[in-house]
Amino acid sequence: MAAPGNDWAAAFKLFICVGILLSLRLLTRVRQAVDKRQSEPEYNSLALAVQSCVSTVTRSFMSRTPRTPHSPSSEASSRSASKVQWISVDDDMAGQRVDNFLMARLRGVPKGLIYRIIRKGEVRVNKGRVKQSTRLAAGDVVRVPPVVQQAKPEQPRPGDRVQAVMEAAVVFEDDTMLVVNKPSGIAVHGGSGLSFGLIEVLRAARPQAKFLELVHRLDRDTSGLVMVAKKRSALRYLQDELRQKQIRKHYHALVAGDWPDKLKKVAEPLLRYEMPNGERRVKVSPEGKESLTLFRKLQQFQGYTLVEASPVTGRTHQIRVHAAWAGHPIAGDDKYMDDASLKAFRAVGGQRLMLHARALEFRLPGSGEAMTLEADYDEAFGAVLGALKKRNQGSS
Repeated sequence: MAAPGNDWAAAFKLFICVGILLSLRLLTRVRQAVDKRQSEPEYNSLALAVQSCVSTVTRSFMSRTPRTPHSPSSEASSRSASKVQWISVDDDMAGQRVDNFLMARLRGVPKGLIYRIIRKGEVRVNKGRVKQSTRLAAGDVVRVPPVVQQAKPEQPRPGDRVQAVMEAAVVFEDDTMLVVNKPSGIAVHGGSGLSFGLIEVLRAARPQAKFLELVHRLDRDTSGLVMVAKKRSALRYLQDELRQKQIRKHYHALVAGDWPDKLKKVAEPLLRYEMPNGERRVKVSPEGKESLTLFRKLQQFQGYTLVEASPVTGRTHQIRVHAAWAGHPIAGDDKYMDDASLKAFRAVGGQRLMLHARALEFRLPGSGEAMTLEADYDEAFGAVLGALKKRNQGSS
């Protein structure tokens, strides 16, 4: 049996269609009469009146789509319209640009639309127009206009096991931040075919947390220490410290060959580029950005060297490219190590990129207390070093 709402909609459409057909038939007869008696103005007036009536009814019909009572449209099911919001800026929100402030609150709204409502003056701060680059101050009141937000497709939720693994990897936490010893193979955030990364797992494990944001990043295959801010003020502070080179990062890397004792630094400019297949890589180039990595030899193995690498600048793939440029690519690096060397590394049991963010030196947000944290190697990293040590002992 058809729903009552569907019967009503069908009847409405039929009624309008019949009305339009009758009106068009009447208009045709009037026009025929006018063709015969064009000299009589009353016929012209009648024709224009009927034509106007038909056009109005037609436009009304075409613009109206009857809906079943109490049945939302398909568009409404995928979108939601917000109401005008008046948001008071607190100390934690202060310092943000207006556009970034809106993007964080209007999830699913295209950036172009956000910039448009700012330009049109629909976004106000303290009742005044602003630019997208305007920075907010504590006490400001922001008017956010109604917008249509695209509903997010439901993403797979990180399982309980991976949440437990990530929680166990937390090596430090206070009320402003936490530091995680990220396992190799886990991205810091989802995207590019990944349903979730470290930050999404932490948010799933801590649903009560109002704010969790990455301070910096690590490559997916690199393990080690990652800082996560629990407050926006902490995020700003730590990122400012990074820009001013006040945070020191120390990595351990197993590189191919015998690293020279005298090689203490590599200061070659780095340029990002794209491969023909779309893959992004980095190379040493005079056109690149200034880059500096300090190196220290830690332990020599047969065919490999364990080194400490401390990046002074923070370029993409910086340690990996500088090590490869020096003639000692990082073991297991399928981007910058040649195929023969990669195959030889696999032969000794190596399965991962041998790069580990070992230590961090920084000052805590708020208190300024000096901190030095270290992260243990994961099982795979430690197993390779163990195998190389045994090989050293066997050859001595």
